[in-house]
Amino acid sequence: MAMTFTDANFDKEVFKAKEPVLVDFWAEWCGPCKMLGPTIEELAKEYSGKIKIGKVNVDENPGISSKFGIRSIPTLLMFKDGEIAGQMMGAQPKASIKIKLDALL
Repeated sequence: MAMTFTDANFDKEVFKAKEPVLVDFWAEWCGPCKMLGPTIEELAKEYSGKIKIGKVNVDENPGISSKFGIRSIPTLLMFKDGEIAGQMMGAQPKASIKIKLDALL
C-alpha cells in the first residue's frame, strides 16, 4: 500500500530514505489523479522493499507542494539519495512509470 507523505513527514520519509522514492502529488477532485491511483497502489506492492512509494495530497500539504513548484497534477517525482532523479506529469501508463522506477534501482 502506498504511504501518505505530508509536510510533517516528507523530510524523514523522502529526503532521508535509504531506498529510492516515488512521490505522487494528487488531489481528491482531480480526475486523472483518480485514474492513476490504482496504478500507484499496484506499483507500491510490486516494488515493496525496493522503492518507497507514497502520495502527497496537494490540498492538505501546500508546503511541500509549493517547495517543488507543483502546478499540475498528477505529478510524479522520483527521488534517489534525497535528490530528484526523475519527474513525470499527467496520468502515465504503468509501463512508463516502471521504466523510470527500474532505472532507479
